[in-house]
Amino acid sequence: MNWPGFRAVGYVDDDRGKEGTNPEGLPVLGTVAEAFRIVQDEQVDQVILALPLRAHRRMVSLVNDLQKLPVDVKVVPDFFDLAFHHASIDHLGGMPLIGLRDSAIDPFQRTVKRLFDLSVAIPLTILLSPLLLLVAALIKLDSRGPIIFKQERVGENCELFSMYKFRSMVEDAEVRLGGLVRETGDGQIVHKHRTDPRVTRLGRILRRASIDELPQLFNVIKGEMSLVGPRPELPFLVERYEPWQRKRFAVPPGLTGWWQISGRSDKPMHLHVQDDLYYIQNYSLLLDLQVLWQTIGVVLKGTGAY
Repeated sequence: MNWPGFRAVGYVDDDRGKEGTNPEGLPVLGTVAEAFRIVQDEQVDQVILALPLRAHRRMVSLVNDLQKLPVDVKVVPDFFDLAFHHASIDHLGGMPLIGLRDSAIDPFQRTVKRLFDLSVAIPLTILLSPLLLLVAALIKLDSRGPIIFKQERVGENCELFSMYKFRSMVEDAEVRLGGLVRETGDGQIVHKHRTDPRVTRLGRILRRASIDELPQLFNVIKGEMSLVGPRPELPFLVERYEPWQRKRFAVPPGLTGWWQISGRSDKPMHLHVQDDLYYIQNYSLLLDLQVLWQTIGVVLKGTGAY
């Protein structure tokens, strides 16, 4: 196996059963402890170390040994699994620092995204104000409870904020949530149901047309959310996240997102995260415009809304 400018010689691996085999077309030449000798025997001029975090001390020892030879040593640090694709590298007193939780969008992109959010959210809120007032009056007439439902959600960098929605459920919906949450066979939590008994008559109409989401325009104006981004998640679901799923908090959460035009509530929580990561990895203003345009069609069809 060859890479541009390199000719790979082989691997070292502590599994003696692999010695003499040829994974990926390259031979296992020996164990890690034999690396110093192998480098000399094979006249290797570059070594790439890919050891797990638990082998840190061993890696330091090996690097110190290899420094006695005329060989270039490079390291693939295991902790890059904790970072996203825009990890930054800074220096402090000559010591390299790798940022593991940097935003996935740079300052210029963030500024453009924020200006775009405000230029759309503020006029849209003013334009829709008669509808907002009408819905508020209908909710008050339909059932007991507040007009606006405020719920704690997890936003960018795992910061908590209060997300606004028109109330579409009965007054004690939060208390009754525990009896509706179920766990799938693969350990995923499902908390949304098509036949949720807590949803009011008016609430079903508001949800079908996504009108219940409109108060989140105020979250966008406040800077807690963006028009497009990962769905702001419930704290109790985030507690069940695997490390890779937490990478969705690298950007501001959105009123709509790739998750919405790809299935909305029809998808379980863990597949929402995959949609969110796709959006983050491919972020651009053009993608935001595409998502907003397709969201209109999804809302009109009522796809996955319940």
